Amino acid sequence: MNGSKEISDQKISLRQLPRNVWALSLTSFFMDISSEMVINLLPLFLFNTLGVRTSVIGLIEGIGETTASMIKLVSGWISDRLRARKWLAVTGYALSAFTKPFFYFAESWIAVAVVRWADRVGKGIRTSPRDALLADSIEESARGIAFGLQRAADTAGAMLGLLITLAGVWYLQSSALDLNESTFRTIVLISLVPAFLAVLTIATGAQDVPIGAERNQIKIGFGSLGKSFIVFLVLVCLFELGNSSDAFMIIRAQERGLSVLGILSMLVVFNLIYSLISTPAGALSDRIGRRRVIAAGWLIYASIYLGFGLAKSGWQAWLLYAIYGSYYGLTYGTSKAMVADLVSENVRGTAFGTYNAAVGLMAFPASFIAGILWQGIGSWYGFGPAAPFIFGAATALLAALLLTFWFPMVNKNRE
Repeated sequence: MNGSKEISDQKISLRQLPRNVWALSLTSFFMDISSEMVINLLPLFLFNTLGVRTSVIGLIEGIGETTASMIKLVSGWISDRLRARKWLAVTGYALSAFTKPFFYFAESWIAVAVVRWADRVGKGIRTSPRDALLADSIEESARGIAFGLQRAADTAGAMLGLLITLAGVWYLQSSALDLNESTFRTIVLISLVPAFLAVLTIATGAQDVPIGAERNQIKIGFGSLGKSFIVFLVLVCLFELGNSSDAFMIIRAQERGLSVLGILSMLVVFNLIYSLISTPAGALSDRIGRRRVIAAGWLIYASIYLGFGLAKSGWQAWLLYAIYGSYYGLTYGTSKAMVADLVSENVRGTAFGTYNAAVGLMAFPASFIAGILWQGIGSWYGFGPAAPFIFGAATALLAALLLTFWFPMVNKNRE
């Protein structure tokens, strides 16, 4: 059974991971090549070409993630009810792929917002079923390394996408500080190829895994997910309140003096570090526990955000953002492995839907607050560019302390 839980040993190698883990990882690899080619240029397109204020950029990002979040909740629940994950995930990847060409035709921030939101709908449909399918396909003792590999592949795709974008920007506009409109539209066209390869990969390479006996009723709610899961979710939401869109870090780096090429090279190194750390971090969490790895990542995040608030030059922002990849590598795959650990397989889709929805819903207030703290709203011009980063550092520090000292008291049986 190629996609099933084939591995039961405590320690396994990457080559022993089941087919589904590799198929889903390759799908993420292709989709992130496409996504990162567009998404990292999008705030610069809005800011440089369309002259949009940061509060509006925050609104676009926030609403997009909120839309995705509500759909993640429902799609995870549906996958539990159907006892099937794959074709929901395929549908979500296909919707995002067919949406991307419309970025090419966008002439206003409203048009960009609509396309961005449609792309997020696709992400909302696919994310929870995909995560649940990955968790279903591997034993708990190897779950960290499986999620770590998926994140590493995702990030390797992002790095390759950025390298392609870097080469395209260098060829089309050299070292110009601002992003040209024609450059953005050309990159959008190139991004379509890996997007459709992602759809083909999951459709032909992955397969569903049996997830238990049929249930008469599964409710969307906290009751069936358990106290430990709820407490972890509360701490994640606290952290996410200060975790605004990375678009603000990109704009901050440009504001400190980085050119478009400088920003793209910064993102390449960020993704390299993220990709290199994800799999070892997941394996480490299998050995020492998820909580310790996540707390370490949150503390690194707090330090980097504080550094962004205090940065005086472009090279400082470049270095901080590169190191930022270690936070992602430590926490993203590990957090999803933690979710799978805390609930039974029968409600795993619902749990991932709830987790993904909560993270996405927090993106709206986080990004909107960040935009207001930076440039204000209406006649008020805010506290300046350092403010959102200092706020994010404070919330991350508090969340890390609570995860370290409070969560173990709630979750004594799972370390």
